[in-house]
Amino acid sequence: MAEGVVLLDFWPSPFGMRVRIALAEKGIKYEYKEEDLRNKSALLLQMNPVHKKIPVLIHNGKPVCESLIQVQYIDEVWHHTSPLLPSHSYQRAIARFWADFVDKKIYELGRKIWTSKGEEQETAKKEFIESLKLLEGELGDKPYFGGENLGYVDVVLVPFYSWFYAYEKCGNFSIEAECPKLIAWAKRCLEKESVSKSLPDQEKVYDFVLQLKKLLGIE
Repeated sequence: MAEGVVLLDFWPSPFGMRVRIALAEKGIKYEYKEEDLRNKSALLLQMNPVHKKIPVLIHNGKPVCESLIQVQYIDEVWHHTSPLLPSHSYQRAIARFWADFVDKKIYELGRKIWTSKGEEQETAKKEFIESLKLLEGELGDKPYFGGENLGYVDVVLVPFYSWFYAYEKCGNFSIEAECPKLIAWAKRCLEKESVSKSLPDQEKVYDFVLQLKKLLGIE
């Protein structure tokens, strides 16, 4: 079933990290192709002609685009091991709701923190922490969002942990001071090899962000 699995990706992408974690959780071997986003490959443009973005999951020559859809696809195709989405329809809907929340809030607010200054940055930091606190509330006393095991929302959210250091350095604040339960959850996730081997070093991501800021002229 795993024949011909290829991932077109870019190492600091939290969206690509989701797919890497999901594939690792399922024990799926795949070919990883690193993309240069300033010089996109013909394969990327062919496989994702609409958005022309990574990650692209290619399975038996057919592309699946958008990371939330890719993780669900992986869970459905390789359903025999390490289920990510709950079996109950309502719980699946709740998991999808929070995954959508992460996509709409965490990425955009995180980006605003490192691309803005002054009042705009302060507003982004405030909204970012408020969003994380809502996620802490959903986590509750469970070890993972998926309950006793790593689940869909965990896979969707934990890649952003690799960006937290960059957000903190650029925004001059501490996420752990505001959301200790969420940081404890992230560290728990990192104890899993599927996560630790899929997430880059936080300082490496911060160096990448500094390069981006320089390129964008927002030092």
